[in-house]
Amino acid sequence: MRKWSSERSSEFSRCTPTQQRSRERYRAILDNALAIITEKGVDGLRMSDIIERAGVPCGSLYQYFPDKSAIIGTLAEHLNAEGRVCVKAELESVHAMQDVHPALCRITDGYYRALLNEPVMRDIWHAAQTDRNLQNLDHAHMDVLATYLLEVLQRLVPQADPRRLTEISRLTMQLTAAAVRYAITLEKAEGDRAIAMFKKLLPTDLPSLGDLP
Repeated sequence: MRKWSSERSSEFSRCTPTQQRSRERYRAILDNALAIITEKGVDGLRMSDIIERAGVPCGSLYQYFPDKSAIIGTLAEHLNAEGRVCVKAELESVHAMQDVHPALCRITDGYYRALLNEPVMRDIWHAAQTDRNLQNLDHAHMDVLATYLLEVLQRLVPQADPRRLTEISRLTMQLTAAAVRYAITLEKAEGDRAIAMFKKLLPTDLPSLGDLP
């Protein structure tokens, strides 16, 4: 079971639990919602099933989450937060330009492994993409990841055009996510080859892309 942080505010939950008992209920709701999605998919998630499996009163569930969409959004927020920790850690290991490409390759591999090992992450991402109320989640997440890369590039090449570095950072992170999400739709061997090919396509000198017209 994941250790959901009930202290992290969510734009989708109605309130943040403060007491120990309420924090335990909050975590139980998310744990059991994730378990149901793992077993039945997002379409199989029912508020009544969460109440029964989590052993929480109906009022407690709706105190925090007004509907199924709010639960999926909160799960997506937590999974995105886990991903940001990993990406930030990889980029913090970059001290010179030659470190950037290996770090991006490790980020690609890490995201690919995560989606392979936890198919439920794919289910939640797809659900968020098809829910109007949740579609901005992924955009905001990718913007944060791009900011991490931008900070590294600005540190390494402070003389470069900030606007171009911003464009490069956003495109790099978007392409990385797109490559991984494509690879997991393939058979494992083919997906592995796609990821290996993508890593070779990644530029070894990202700032040089700013020289393009």
